[in-house]
Amino acid sequence: MENYELTIVIDGKATSAKKKSVSATIEKIITTNKGKLGKIQDWGVKDLAYKIGESTTGIFLHFPIELSTEAVRQIPAKLKMEDDVVRYLLVKGEQGSSKEKVKTKKANNNGKKSK
Repeated sequence: MENYELTIVIDGKATSAKKKSVSATIEKIITTNKGKLGKIQDWGVKDLAYKIGESTTGIFLHFPIELSTEAVRQIPAKLKMEDDVVRYLLVKGEQGSSKEKVKTKKANNNGKKSK
């Protein structure tokens, strides 16, 4: 299982019910593929750099997920079938928690102060 980050954009005029529906769909896709879903982050409504369809704003939702590499290959096809998803970005996340990274960084510095 690998860590990934999925960020999706839905129409900025979507209702909270539509956000819940899309979130539930994403959760179903992940759990169907035996993955784990972290805490969903709602990044809110943001202006888009350019008009996509009729949308000039988008609601950004971020999903930290853990999936096998085979399951990840299926995600883009399933997201393309979702009419409510305007755009998506799926990237491989960093391994380990942020606490582990801090400990590792401190250990690498061997007690020396950063300049």
